[in-house]
Amino acid sequence: MSIKAQEVQTKQPVNSNQTLNDKSRPIFDVQDLNLWYGHDQALKNITFQIPEHGVTAIIGPSGCGKSTFLKSLNRMVELVPTVKTTGKVMYHNTDIFSHEMNLVELRSAVGMVFQKPNPFPKSIFDNVAFGARMHGIKNKKKLRELVEKSLREAALWDEVKERLHESALGLSGGQQQRLCIARCLAVEPEVILMDEPTSALDPSSTLKLENLIHDLKKQYSLIIVTHNMQQAHRISDKTAFFLNGEVIEFDLTTQMFTRPADHRTDDYINGRFG
Repeated sequence: MSIKAQEVQTKQPVNSNQTLNDKSRPIFDVQDLNLWYGHDQALKNITFQIPEHGVTAIIGPSGCGKSTFLKSLNRMVELVPTVKTTGKVMYHNTDIFSHEMNLVELRSAVGMVFQKPNPFPKSIFDNVAFGARMHGIKNKKKLRELVEKSLREAALWDEVKERLHESALGLSGGQQQRLCIARCLAVEPEVILMDEPTSALDPSSTLKLENLIHDLKKQYSLIIVTHNMQQAHRISDKTAFFLNGEVIEFDLTTQMFTRPADHRTDDYINGRFG
């Protein structure tokens, strides 16, 4: 059975700082996750539930484990050969680290957008259609429909519809990032992971991408690593604060930014370190 078709486990979180007073069920149930790069421990007993739909922001200073955690959610972290993990990450009733998990299927369902736009040296059309073709879709009409749908969802269609067969490398940085989002959407994911997706963009492109994130959360679960506190406050529904490989606090964003439960969260949000 496809992991998208299975039901999500709804075990209550262990983390006492979490407030689950909304109606979202968890898309990920992270249980005592530890991760090492060789002998260096990067994640320590991470335990919290990430809600389905909406935007979850991951904040914290450089080197605190944010990006490592994000890449753990679709096991891309395992591209580093020295990585070792313990604990569980439950996704649709299956531990993603179990032998039952199909990695191709997992990474289709849990897509990723990186810090810097990384379009392929192909046409705009072929960039978006790439994943669909890899999954066996060959019908030209279906591919055209999928490319248009994905570009529309990424708020890029009107800007590129007359340029579909031109190189994607000719797009601006902001357009390239939205193209990478369209490429991710074309394989019909359920979750979109974003690792500082606006850090390389100008303010205008950042605003467009933030507006896009606001629209996408109606259909997808988004988990975003950001160093920008104002951005986390603007775009996210819940926020997790990481420090030295641990989750210090996880709560509704409005609660965390106005009445944080831990003084370290307050210090970080208000710029006293980090």
